[in-house]
Amino acid sequence: MTVSEIFAKLSAALPGRGLTLEEGAVEAVIRVPREALIETARRLRDESELNFDALMCLSGVDRAAELEAVYHLCSMKYRHRVTLRCVVSKDDPVIPSVCSIWPAADWHEREAWDLIGIRFAGHPDFRRILCPDDWEGHPLRKDYAVPTSYHGIPLTAQLPPENTP
Repeated sequence: MTVSEIFAKLSAALPGRGLTLEEGAVEAVIRVPREALIETARRLRDESELNFDALMCLSGVDRAAELEAVYHLCSMKYRHRVTLRCVVSKDDPVIPSVCSIWPAADWHEREAWDLIGIRFAGHPDFRRILCPDDWEGHPLRKDYAVPTSYHGIPLTAQLPPENTP
């Protein structure tokens, strides 16, 4: 099943929910508003003709003006794939958690929070996964200011001059 066919099924089942299809050079992507994410995810997993039973990857992306969660899904039974994008503003970076739909989202959502700053409402164990618990900020944000020290430990290395033996 193609992404266009998957989009057509979703659009028919979820009219007026704001889903859009983006035809790209590499792949087609379905954009899903956060208000429709859970309903869309359940439909993708539970509808027998779709059967998207595997979340392959969830990534957080900083697009400078907004943040985005990108979901790569696969149906093991039918061998079709789809990519979803859910965009939120940096002022309100909250997206519902899909952990109850795809348990593999657990660590992916924690990583997207830790590094990009997207909060996943309803996550069962929402805490940092890569940075220390008291780390300030989100290191993969485009506007992130790298600290000069952490608990008194300098974080900037002194590089030797170019021609020093």
